[in-house]
Amino acid sequence: MNVFVPLGYYKNEIINDYGLNTAPIFMPNTVGGYFPGPRTFPGNKKILYNSSTMVKALSRGYVVVSAGLRGRTLTNEKGEFIGKAPAFIIDMKAAIRYIKFNKDNFPGDVNKIITNGTSAGGAISALIGASGNNVFFEKELDEIGAADSSDNIFAVSAYCPIHNLENADAAYEWQFNGINDWHTQKIDIKNGKAEFSPLNGQLNELEKQLSSKLKNQFIEYLNSLRLRNPDGDYLTLNKIGEGNFLDLTKKFLIKSAQTEIEKGNELNNPNFLDIRNGKVVSLKWKAYLRYITRMKKVPAFDDLGLNNPENDLFGDIKIKAKHFTEIGQKYSEKTAKKADPELVTAINPLNYLNNQSNSLIAKHWRIRHGAADRDTSFAVPIILATTLQNMNLDIDFFMPWAKPHSGDYDLIDLFDWIDSLVKEK
Repeated sequence: MNVFVPLGYYKNEIINDYGLNTAPIFMPNTVGGYFPGPRTFPGNKKILYNSSTMVKALSRGYVVVSAGLRGRTLTNEKGEFIGKAPAFIIDMKAAIRYIKFNKDNFPGDVNKIITNGTSAGGAISALIGASGNNVFFEKELDEIGAADSSDNIFAVSAYCPIHNLENADAAYEWQFNGINDWHTQKIDIKNGKAEFSPLNGQLNELEKQLSSKLKNQFIEYLNSLRLRNPDGDYLTLNKIGEGNFLDLTKKFLIKSAQTEIEKGNELNNPNFLDIRNGKVVSLKWKAYLRYITRMKKVPAFDDLGLNNPENDLFGDIKIKAKHFTEIGQKYSEKTAKKADPELVTAINPLNYLNNQSNSLIAKHWRIRHGAADRDTSFAVPIILATTLQNMNLDIDFFMPWAKPHSGDYDLIDLFDWIDSLVKEK
């Protein structure tokens, strides 16, 4: 674990109204794709390590802590896998417990810890915020020698969190069912730089059938949640996947487009938008989805060939990858084992929010999910944000226009949000 403190604090300086003992503790992680997330440092030139985020946080007066987290590909000297779920969250909780255990000597305010991450890292940030001090993780925390302290936090910043994996395939097909061509990119890392090449294809007949099955599963799942919109009405979907939950999803996208117009920016190819006198009146759902395109085949996460990062995440010390849904297991292209359902449940932040008595939940949440993000369904972050809103927690949710799957693109706004919470009297 690396700890960075603005030098001025050791010269008795005040930075952004903070001092050595009052500064918030900002904890970004470097996890993506549930790979290992090594600790990092300001000036690190490696891609995906977001060292510039740390520099900007330090200049804002924050204490910055970078904890190294195990990931799905990590092995020991015996070739055994030691980074499968829930290793990543165990390590993050252990880091937080260390900070709090050493509160009398640790720089910053240990009661003002804010986590931050993108994609799988965003899921980690959200999971930490939802599962504070939950007993499920105690055994493994004891096994690694974690400090005898608490691991609940003050606030969560999560960019496009890849979570709710047991329902993510169904959510993806609710959104993209009927769109059968997919468009993605192959990423190769050469000389420390990412090179992208296009990959395109069509769903086969089995994938089309599974898409419809999964869409129906999502409708049933969504209706079972009994979420309420801001007007207090239950959010539902009918048999063809339409209803006020779809209306709410479109409202978020319309708000995003409207915000862009009010910034004075032109929208590209807005044939899916009805804009009158500078105001976005409506959005054509299917036309918009065809514009951003489907990215993933079916299932989107629990790959039938066990080739997705999420399959790899649910392996164990001996087995590289497992299925984690009934459809994935039933239609598997390989002889495969299914992950322990209790483990799948344990790494979904929603399951702690829906069972509040067992965890200390962060009171403040900021979630960003790009309006052009195709890595998971819009429904996934909207369900998380709506759940938090229904719990009367402080939730700042927005879907920035034309943003793909990415994070840390609005740090000034993020830090303004943190300051508003920490300095609140």
